[in-house]
Amino acid sequence: MKRINLPTKITISRIVLAILLLLGIFVLYYLDYFHVITISSYDLTISNVTVNLINLIILIVFLVASLTDFLDGYLARKNNQVTTLGKFLDPLADKMLINGVMIFLAINFKSLEGKDLTFPFFLVILMIIRDLIVDSLRFVAASKNKVIAANMFGKAKTVLEMVAITFVLLNGFPFSLFDSSWPYLVHISDILCYAACFMSLLSGAIYLKDNYKVLLED
Repeated sequence: MKRINLPTKITISRIVLAILLLLGIFVLYYLDYFHVITISSYDLTISNVTVNLINLIILIVFLVASLTDFLDGYLARKNNQVTTLGKFLDPLADKMLINGVMIFLAINFKSLEGKDLTFPFFLVILMIIRDLIVDSLRFVAASKNKVIAANMFGKAKTVLEMVAITFVLLNGFPFSLFDSSWPYLVHISDILCYAACFMSLLSGAIYLKDNYKVLLED
Protein backbone atom coordinates (compact mmCIF):
# COMPACT_ATOMS: atom_id res chain seq x y z
CA MET A 1 0.00 0.00 0.00
CA LYS A 2 1.42 3.36 -1.04
CA ARG A 3 1.98 6.03 1.60
CA ILE A 4 -0.03 9.22 1.31
CA ASN A 5 2.28 11.99 0.11
CA LEU A 6 2.56 15.48 1.61
CA PRO A 7 0.34 17.34 -0.92
CA THR A 8 -2.47 14.83 -0.35
CA LYS A 9 -2.04 15.14 3.43
CA ILE A 10 -2.44 18.91 3.05
CA THR A 11 -5.60 18.34 0.99
CA ILE A 12 -6.96 16.07 3.71
CA SER A 13 -6.17 18.75 6.30
CA ARG A 14 -8.30 21.16 4.26
CA ILE A 15 -11.21 18.72 4.40
CA VAL A 16 -10.84 18.44 8.18
CA LEU A 17 -10.55 22.22 8.54
CA ALA A 18 -13.65 22.72 6.37
CA ILE A 19 -15.65 20.31 8.54
CA LEU A 20 -14.52 22.01 11.76
CA LEU A 21 -15.28 25.46 10.33
CA LEU A 22 -18.79 24.49 9.25
CA LEU A 23 -19.49 22.79 12.58
CA GLY A 24 -18.25 25.91 14.37
CA ILE A 25 -20.49 28.16 12.27
CA PHE A 26 -23.49 25.91 12.96
CA VAL A 27 -22.88 25.89 16.73
CA LEU A 28 -22.36 29.67 16.92
CA TYR A 29 -25.50 30.53 14.99
CA TYR A 30 -27.49 27.83 16.79
CA LEU A 31 -26.50 29.43 20.10
CA ASP A 32 -27.37 32.84 18.71
CA TYR A 33 -30.76 31.63 17.50
CA PHE A 34 -31.63 30.41 20.98
CA HIS A 35 -30.21 33.59 22.56
CA VAL A 36 -27.41 31.81 24.41
CA ILE A 37 -25.03 34.31 22.84
CA THR A 38 -25.68 37.41 20.74
CA ILE A 39 -23.56 37.50 17.62
CA SER A 40 -24.54 41.10 16.81
CA SER A 41 -22.89 42.18 20.07
CA TYR A 42 -19.57 41.42 18.37
CA ASP A 43 -20.12 43.99 15.62
CA LEU A 44 -17.21 46.33 14.92
CA THR A 45 -17.63 49.70 13.24
CA ILE A 46 -14.88 50.74 10.85
CA SER A 47 -15.39 54.10 9.15
CA ASN A 48 -19.19 53.76 9.55
CA VAL A 49 -19.06 50.23 8.08
CA THR A 50 -20.16 47.34 10.34
CA VAL A 51 -18.02 44.21 10.30
CA ASN A 52 -18.76 41.33 12.66
CA LEU A 53 -15.86 39.98 14.71
CA ILE A 54 -17.12 36.38 14.44
CA ASN A 55 -17.27 36.76 10.64
CA LEU A 56 -13.66 37.99 10.76
CA ILE A 57 -12.64 34.85 12.64
CA ILE A 58 -14.55 32.73 10.11
CA LEU A 59 -12.73 34.62 7.35
CA ILE A 60 -9.30 33.95 8.88
CA VAL A 61 -9.98 30.20 9.14
CA PHE A 62 -11.41 30.24 5.61
CA LEU A 63 -8.33 31.99 4.21
CA VAL A 64 -5.96 29.59 5.98
CA ALA A 65 -7.89 26.65 4.51
CA SER A 66 -7.92 28.34 1.09
CA LEU A 67 -4.14 28.82 1.15
CA THR A 68 -3.69 25.07 1.54
CA ASP A 69 -5.43 24.71 -1.84
CA PHE A 70 -2.60 26.59 -3.52
CA LEU A 71 0.06 24.93 -1.37
CA ASP A 72 -0.89 21.32 -2.11
CA GLY A 73 -1.12 22.00 -5.85
CA TYR A 74 2.25 23.77 -5.87
CA LEU A 75 4.00 20.97 -3.96
CA ALA A 76 2.39 18.26 -6.06
CA ARG A 77 3.61 19.85 -9.30
CA LYS A 78 7.03 20.84 -7.94
CA ASN A 79 7.83 17.40 -6.51
CA ASN A 80 6.05 15.43 -9.23
CA GLN A 81 3.63 14.02 -6.67
CA VAL A 82 0.38 14.37 -8.61
CA THR A 83 -1.70 11.29 -7.76
CA THR A 84 -5.14 9.95 -8.62
CA LEU A 85 -6.15 10.26 -4.96
CA GLY A 86 -5.00 13.87 -4.91
CA LYS A 87 -6.94 14.66 -8.09
CA PHE A 88 -10.04 13.18 -6.49
CA LEU A 89 -9.72 14.78 -3.05
CA ASP A 90 -8.65 18.27 -4.15
CA PRO A 91 -11.94 19.34 -5.82
CA LEU A 92 -13.88 17.58 -3.04
CA ALA A 93 -12.05 19.62 -0.41
CA ASP A 94 -12.68 22.84 -2.35
CA LYS A 95 -16.40 22.17 -2.63
CA MET A 96 -16.78 21.27 1.04
CA LEU A 97 -15.07 24.50 2.06
CA ILE A 98 -16.45 26.91 -0.52
CA ASN A 99 -19.99 25.60 -0.93
CA GLY A 100 -20.40 25.24 2.82
CA VAL A 101 -19.42 28.85 3.49
CA MET A 102 -21.47 30.13 0.54
CA ILE A 103 -24.58 28.40 1.88
CA PHE A 104 -23.94 29.96 5.28
CA LEU A 105 -23.61 33.41 3.70
CA ALA A 106 -26.76 32.88 1.66
CA ILE A 107 -28.87 32.07 4.73
CA ASN A 108 -26.99 34.13 7.33
CA PHE A 109 -29.59 34.90 10.00
CA LYS A 110 -28.22 38.41 10.51
CA SER A 111 -28.79 39.17 6.84
CA LEU A 112 -32.52 38.72 7.41
CA GLU A 113 -32.35 41.83 9.57
CA GLY A 114 -30.52 43.80 6.87
CA LYS A 115 -27.29 43.88 8.88
CA ASP A 116 -25.04 41.93 6.57
CA LEU A 117 -24.43 41.47 2.89
CA THR A 118 -25.10 37.98 1.57
CA PHE A 119 -23.94 35.71 -1.18
CA PRO A 120 -27.09 35.86 -3.37
CA PHE A 121 -28.98 32.61 -2.80
CA PHE A 122 -29.98 32.08 -6.45
CA LEU A 123 -26.30 32.18 -7.44
CA VAL A 124 -25.43 29.57 -4.81
CA ILE A 125 -28.16 27.28 -6.16
CA LEU A 126 -26.81 27.59 -9.73
CA MET A 127 -23.25 26.94 -8.59
CA ILE A 128 -24.19 23.89 -6.54
CA ILE A 129 -26.19 22.47 -9.46
CA ARG A 130 -23.13 22.99 -11.66
CA ASP A 131 -20.95 21.18 -9.12
CA LEU A 132 -23.38 18.26 -8.95
CA ILE A 133 -23.28 17.89 -12.73
CA VAL A 134 -19.47 18.04 -12.88
CA ASP A 135 -19.11 15.67 -9.92
CA SER A 136 -21.50 13.22 -11.57
CA LEU A 137 -19.37 13.39 -14.71
CA ARG A 138 -16.26 12.72 -12.62
CA PHE A 139 -17.99 9.77 -10.94
CA VAL A 140 -18.86 8.21 -14.30
CA ALA A 141 -15.30 8.78 -15.51
CA ALA A 142 -13.88 7.23 -12.32
CA SER A 143 -16.07 4.14 -12.84
CA LYS A 144 -14.26 3.76 -16.17
CA ASN A 145 -10.80 4.27 -14.59
CA LYS A 146 -10.52 7.80 -15.89
CA VAL A 147 -9.78 10.95 -13.90
CA ILE A 148 -11.10 14.37 -14.87
CA ALA A 149 -8.66 16.85 -13.33
CA ALA A 150 -9.34 20.52 -12.74
CA ASN A 151 -8.57 22.82 -15.68
CA MET A 152 -7.58 26.48 -15.70
CA PHE A 153 -11.23 27.58 -15.85
CA GLY A 154 -12.09 25.47 -12.84
CA LYS A 155 -9.15 26.97 -10.95
CA ALA A 156 -10.20 30.51 -11.95
CA LYS A 157 -13.70 29.70 -10.69
CA THR A 158 -12.28 28.59 -7.34
CA VAL A 159 -10.20 31.76 -6.98
CA LEU A 160 -13.16 34.02 -7.82
CA GLU A 161 -15.35 32.17 -5.32
CA MET A 162 -12.74 32.65 -2.61
CA VAL A 163 -12.41 36.36 -3.40
CA ALA A 164 -16.19 36.88 -3.42
CA ILE A 165 -16.61 35.02 -0.11
CA THR A 166 -13.84 37.10 1.46
CA PHE A 167 -15.51 40.43 0.71
CA VAL A 168 -18.98 39.21 1.67
CA LEU A 169 -17.60 38.07 5.04
CA LEU A 170 -16.12 41.57 5.38
CA ASN A 171 -19.63 42.95 4.71
CA GLY A 172 -18.32 44.63 1.56
CA PHE A 173 -15.41 46.41 3.25
CA PRO A 174 -13.53 48.39 1.94
CA PHE A 175 -15.83 48.84 -1.07
CA SER A 176 -18.75 49.61 1.25
CA LEU A 177 -17.03 52.87 2.15
CA PHE A 178 -18.39 54.25 -1.12
CA ASP A 179 -20.92 51.73 -2.53
CA SER A 180 -23.17 51.30 0.55
CA SER A 181 -25.79 53.63 -1.02
CA TRP A 182 -25.85 51.68 -4.31
CA PRO A 183 -29.01 49.72 -5.22
CA TYR A 184 -29.67 46.30 -3.70
CA LEU A 185 -27.60 43.45 -5.20
CA VAL A 186 -25.34 45.72 -7.27
CA HIS A 187 -22.63 46.39 -4.69
CA ILE A 188 -19.08 45.52 -5.72
CA SER A 189 -19.15 42.43 -3.50
CA ASP A 190 -22.34 41.36 -5.33
CA ILE A 191 -20.62 41.88 -8.69
CA LEU A 192 -17.78 39.62 -7.50
CA CYS A 193 -20.39 36.98 -6.65
CA TYR A 194 -21.86 37.29 -10.16
CA ALA A 195 -18.38 36.93 -11.67
CA ALA A 196 -17.75 33.79 -9.59
CA CYS A 197 -21.07 32.31 -10.70
CA PHE A 198 -20.37 33.12 -14.34
CA MET A 199 -16.96 31.45 -14.19
CA SER A 200 -18.48 28.49 -12.38
CA LEU A 201 -21.08 27.94 -15.12
CA LEU A 202 -18.52 28.58 -17.87
CA SER A 203 -16.05 26.06 -16.45
CA GLY A 204 -18.87 23.55 -16.02
CA ALA A 205 -19.86 23.94 -19.66
CA ILE A 206 -16.23 23.43 -20.71
CA TYR A 207 -15.93 20.27 -18.58
CA LEU A 208 -19.03 18.88 -20.29
CA LYS A 209 -17.81 19.83 -23.76
CA ASP A 210 -14.40 18.25 -23.21
CA ASN A 211 -15.59 15.09 -21.49
CA TYR A 212 -19.13 14.35 -22.64
CA LYS A 213 -17.87 11.32 -24.59
CA VAL A 214 -17.33 9.59 -21.24
CA LEU A 215 -21.13 9.49 -20.86
CA LEU A 216 -21.56 7.83 -24.25
CA GLU A 217 -19.10 5.02 -23.68
CA ASP A 218 -20.43 1.58 -22.73
